[in-house]
Amino acid sequence: MRKILFTIAALMAMTIGASAQKLTLQECLMKGLENNYSLRISRNKEQIAHNNATLANAGYLPSLDLNAGYNASLSSSDSKMRSTGETQEVRNSLDQGLNAGIGLSWTIFDGFNISTNYKQLKELERMGETNTRITIEDFIANLTAEYYNFIQQRLRLANYYYAVRLSKERLRIVEERYNIGNFSRLDYQQAKVDFNADSAQYIKQQEIVLTSRIALNELMAIEEVYTPIETAETDIVADTTFLFNDLWNNMLQHNAELLYADQNNTMAQLDYKKVLSRNYPYVRLNAGYDYSFNKYDTNSYTRRSNWGGSAGVTVGFNLWDGNRRREKRNAKIEIANAELQRNQLELALKAELGNLWQAYRNNIQLLNLEKQNVVTARENHEIAKERYMLGDISGIEMREAQKSLLDAEERLISVEYQTKLCEISLLQISGNASKYLE
Repeated sequence: MRKILFTIAALMAMTIGASAQKLTLQECLMKGLENNYSLRISRNKEQIAHNNATLANAGYLPSLDLNAGYNASLSSSDSKMRSTGETQEVRNSLDQGLNAGIGLSWTIFDGFNISTNYKQLKELERMGETNTRITIEDFIANLTAEYYNFIQQRLRLANYYYAVRLSKERLRIVEERYNIGNFSRLDYQQAKVDFNADSAQYIKQQEIVLTSRIALNELMAIEEVYTPIETAETDIVADTTFLFNDLWNNMLQHNAELLYADQNNTMAQLDYKKVLSRNYPYVRLNAGYDYSFNKYDTNSYTRRSNWGGSAGVTVGFNLWDGNRRREKRNAKIEIANAELQRNQLELALKAELGNLWQAYRNNIQLLNLEKQNVVTARENHEIAKERYMLGDISGIEMREAQKSLLDAEERLISVEYQTKLCEISLLQISGNASKYLE
């Protein structure tokens, strides 16, 4: 019956106009992984972190500067000679100078600060990769949940369509018998009310299906979000073979958020090492080559050129800067906080895993019960239908049998979806969300 109902829902969806594209979950995920805007932004940030993780950015390489300049001065002066008492006048004297040089500066040692900088840049690169992984896993979980929600809403739509057909057939029967006097006007009016109520529910469900379809297209970054799509899967089947110990161990070893917390702890420790590096002396190498040219109007010589190279080594040690002890204490506190945050996260994940596991086991039990209820409700409905045709039961009793069947189907669909959500969450928290790509 489920296959038939889904086929009905698919046929109804096709009436929108354009032919619907049938997609598997893997195809939806691959489209989304390629096009989703959040993923593209995360990958760009990861690339920035990768570009920054260089020896030059850390300070390992020397810096080379080229400079050049020109200056000119225009002056006038009066000079009185001591020996003769004569006054020498100079007017509008132009002195010019041109200089150029190249300089190299290279920090040879700075108390392991440069090496720590490089380690931090590499750790930031790894954190960028981990953050992208977290974004991808969130995306896989969200799209998978929406994919099966779309199936869920389509199945509900098919159920409501089936209810409309049942109500319409009941209304036809009641109307015929009412016209010949076998049924009362109350029976006719009640059948009409039930038919209208089922029709209204069906119309509302069409809107819900459309909303889910739009959400799925948006996750895949399909610009035309109204594009008709059809899922290759027609049922919601959850994996009921999970083992708690496997999930527990995988969470502790592979959970991306825990990995990110560990990396953040490493960053705090490296910050502490940078503070300690200031307790060491620094050694810097300086070298350069300069050229200068000067032209004079009033000097004893009219022009002068100078050129030559220079080199030197600077060794220094910071004796006191007023902040070192405070920064050292704060860096230790940051290490402690990073460890506490990591432990807090692990505890929260353990609690979440426990809750998810309990919900998962409960839903599996409910799933078995609801499957039995659907079988029973379907049998009851067939019996009630036969008795109703014979006139043995009232329209209200027939309606109750119909409603019981539809409610049982509705509960089964809901439990199937909730079990699937538990499966998705358990795989994500255990670091195995990529399983849906297989």
